[in-house]
Amino acid sequence: MQFPLLVLARIQDLTLGGSTAQEAEGASDVLSATGEVVTRDVSIFELLLSGGWYIMLPLAVMSFIAIFIFFERSMAIRKAAKEDGDFMAKLKDYLSAGSLDSARNLCEQSGTPIARMLHKGIARIGKPLKDISASIENVGKLEIYSLEKNLSTLATIAGAAPMIGFLGTVIGMVNVFLDMENAGMVRVDDISSGTKQAMITTIVGLIVGIIAYMAYNHLVSRVSKVIHMMEASSLEFIDILEEPAR
Repeated sequence: MQFPLLVLARIQDLTLGGSTAQEAEGASDVLSATGEVVTRDVSIFELLLSGGWYIMLPLAVMSFIAIFIFFERSMAIRKAAKEDGDFMAKLKDYLSAGSLDSARNLCEQSGTPIARMLHKGIARIGKPLKDISASIENVGKLEIYSLEKNLSTLATIAGAAPMIGFLGTVIGMVNVFLDMENAGMVRVDDISSGTKQAMITTIVGLIVGIIAYMAYNHLVSRVSKVIHMMEASSLEFIDILEEPAR
């Protein structure tokens, strides 16, 4: 029977061809002889440094700024959203009794944007309601501006961080092509450095951008809730002032 002989001859050809290819590549020869894959442990810090300090440093600074703005604004907005359920009821009682000093003291003790806004309205009592409403609105704009402090910086980080990461990607790919050109015969070791830089910077830039974007939207939604509370309180205050005239 010739079939087994043909199979054996084919196996020998493959074996000889495989050994020739292994001689051309020393690393493959070692792997096939030992049957083991050599692994190298790389720390996260070392991996991040492979992205290039000129890219990773701006991304690190932007991430710290984004974290600081998020926690600082979160505490400020939480303080602004603090609501006393009896505040408007007490204020209404003081205004109905004509005790403006007590009403002003109540607003000063509260210390919230709503209280500061209504404090300005109380100071304008006796003037036309249009003037009172305008003064309340002006104070409200200043309070909103204070609540939105540094949110534009957070939005800038959300948009700029991925772009800086992509810049690192482009630089890494340029380094890959330069290494290929200088090496002549391309090996994995020749292009690994630039490829790692391209991938790491993209990943880090996207992570920083996504976190900053989510933090920005979260803070904006909380500021919107405070604004709605301020609008509702100002309308209720105007209604209180109009009640004696009815």
